[in-house]
Amino acid sequence: MGRVLRANDVQAAVKGGSVFAAGGGGWVDHGLMLGTAAINAGEPELVSMDEVPDDAWIATAAAIGAPGGTTEWQMFGVDYVNAVKLLQEALGAPIYGLIIGQNGMSSTLNAWLPGAILGTKVIDAVGDVRAHPTGDMGSLGMANSPEVMIQTAVGGNRAKNQYIELVVRGATAKISPVLRTAADMAGGFIASCRNPLRASYVREHAALGGISLALSLGEAIIAAEPKGGSAVIDAICSTMKGKIVFEGRVSNKSIVYTKEAFDVGTITATNGKRACRIHVMNEYMAVEDGDGARTATFPDVITTLDDSGRPISAGHVREGDKLHVLCISKDVIPLSSSVKDPSVYPIVEKALGIPLAEYALKDAA
Repeated sequence: MGRVLRANDVQAAVKGGSVFAAGGGGWVDHGLMLGTAAINAGEPELVSMDEVPDDAWIATAAAIGAPGGTTEWQMFGVDYVNAVKLLQEALGAPIYGLIIGQNGMSSTLNAWLPGAILGTKVIDAVGDVRAHPTGDMGSLGMANSPEVMIQTAVGGNRAKNQYIELVVRGATAKISPVLRTAADMAGGFIASCRNPLRASYVREHAALGGISLALSLGEAIIAAEPKGGSAVIDAICSTMKGKIVFEGRVSNKSIVYTKEAFDVGTITATNGKRACRIHVMNEYMAVEDGDGARTATFPDVITTLDDSGRPISAGHVREGDKLHVLCISKDVIPLSSSVKDPSVYPIVEKALGIPLAEYALKDAA
């Protein structure tokens, strides 16, 4: 049977999701807003894929953009609900449940409010356990498919007349950039519902149990918080078999917002003669040591924590900040077919100017 999500689950989802946000993945306040609105509006129900009929329609609830503090975005909970409504109208059939494209500070809760209001199930599966910059990376292997998909987007800064409602049809690789352009036009962040697929396909291609994983990590964090920051960091590492690969202060942050609605650049931290460079494209995509040797690469989870054990997003990192760089190997998390798809890497490699696929795809079969 499914599990009705309650108030304590909101905190756990945000705290666990914030680790998997990998330097991006939305905003804590936005996640708390979505979760609180959902549990006050109804009873969102988390269900495993084992409970879902093979022919049920499952779609992805996502937020698109790069709200790293560089744009005047505005998105309300109702935008997520209306995106689902638009998709159902375009599909001509009810959506049984929603997965999310990725975990994150807010994205772990993207499906909760539609679940409370529309009755769509919160499916315990994700397009990617950790956050990533492009929709294709959470598209369950649809990135290179010629199959016509439906994607919707809703939201925007109302005061600046940037509110947009959008329904597009086409191959995923062709229409995903349309939604990212809409996010930029709307102020940098927009709610979407996209790629309705049969449950039988989702079961085979998604990272199953991704929501439960965020909830259990969040519960471990909450239990450790009274004991202090070191205990929180230890709890994250022990729960997820992670390790702190570097501790130091930020010596340089060089990130720019692009017209494609990405935050791209690097963050460098130093500790004496040792150094660490994190490559950023909305999220942390790779870590190098001072000699340029690769320490971690997407889909490894890469997160920066402060002394309290709280994840700090790339947008909030400042020069002079002390950071603990956490890495969780891809070997200990479920991997979706999205991150095993070679076609999703070239756009990110081009933006960052570094190789990713050769690391990411190694032993990922």
